[in-house]
Amino acid sequence: MHPVRVSIPSFRLENHPTEKGFTVFRIDVLVNGRQHAVEKRYSEFHALHKMLKKTIKPPEMPSKHVRNWVPKVVEQRRHGLELYLQSIIMENEVLPKIFLDFLNIRHFPSVPKTESCGSFDTESEESSKLSHQPVLLFLRDPYLLPTAHDAFSNVVIEGVVHGVFYPDLQPR
Repeated sequence: MHPVRVSIPSFRLENHPTEKGFTVFRIDVLVNGRQHAVEKRYSEFHALHKMLKKTIKPPEMPSKHVRNWVPKVVEQRRHGLELYLQSIIMENEVLPKIFLDFLNIRHFPSVPKTESCGSFDTESEESSKLSHQPVLLFLRDPYLLPTAHDAFSNVVIEGVVHGVFYPDLQPR
């Protein structure tokens, strides 16, 4: 399951005195449990489609030339655009940056969740995300046990160790 979900639940008709009327589509975006909405015109979907064709093979888009004033036709376009966005998400394991920008998604993991930290058998998908950084691991304490081939011992560390742990012991 991809961590991004989109739907286009509604649209509205905009009429401006200086330009021809147009339709604005509301896109609800759900990313890792957080939801936000963006509004886009068909022309913005068309521009996205043209840019996506440079990097991936996007699905077909609904027709550009429709009569916007017929509600049934606009509803079909809304449904077609919703399927278009959902198809891009389902067909691409790694989503293109231009697509994420279009949906106003920032800080999206570049590696799919299933590959990021191995797999854990946990009940929720959210709990499988690790939020800490990798830890440096020593098989032995490099400060307390100098290596056998070390020609010079660390006098300062030896002094501190003897002072803390063996205060009654005289130095060598």
